[in-house]
Amino acid sequence: MKKTIVFGINLLMGLLFICLASYIQAQHETAIKVTGIRSPKGKIVLNVFKDKATYDDEQPYKKLTFEKSALADGTLTISCELEPGIYGFTMVDDENSNGKIDKNIIGMPKEGFGFSNFFMQKMKKPVFDDFKVDLKTQQKIEIKVKYM
Repeated sequence: MKKTIVFGINLLMGLLFICLASYIQAQHETAIKVTGIRSPKGKIVLNVFKDKATYDDEQPYKKLTFEKSALADGTLTISCELEPGIYGFTMVDDENSNGKIDKNIIGMPKEGFGFSNFFMQKMKKPVFDDFKVDLKTQQKIEIKVKYM
């Protein structure tokens, strides 16, 4: 009877430690430095994608909105809680706070936008592999805002 109780307590303690370890690893605060913001008006909208399919379908894993109250010299550092893994970050400088990127008649963005660790050189939407980051190995994420 005592062996059964001791075994049960040891099993329970082991499960508790496993749960605690997975909880500690589960979420990490990810800091993202956004540079080149031209105006304190509006909000920053950050979209987090887990893979090419969700990016192509424009279905982000997370969509977060940030105030620009801490904006200094066109730079804003924002953060979000994410599990370690591969993600792609896109952002919109939503100057009119309508929650989306506004475009002109020919489809060109009228507001600023950017991608994690990628600055758009050409007039072509990047593929997921161009801006994906591995949060297990990369601690510093930067997004430079581009205005058309």
